[in-house]
Amino acid sequence: MRLVVDLNRCQGYAQCAFLAPDVFAMHGDESLLYNPQAAAEQRENVERAVAACPVGAILLELTDEDRAEMVAPDAVAGAGSGGAR
Repeated sequence: MRLVVDLNRCQGYAQCAFLAPDVFAMHGDESLLYNPQAAAEQRENVERAVAACPVGAILLELTDEDRAEMVAPDAVAGAGSGGAR
């Protein structure tokens, strides 16, 4: 997963730092520090942080490896159903 933050758009609301403190941090009142190569185990927190940004300054790019680790909802729903009733 790769993160890009438009620092010109960022207004320092710090929602990202609150939701994913291992990835985002405020330096002073207006400067955002972040890890552009966040660990895979931080994905859920990062997704929440992206969604919570009031100005849409955070872009999350998932790699093919990230997508391969995601489970399709249809696969989970059909698991163990046996198919016949």
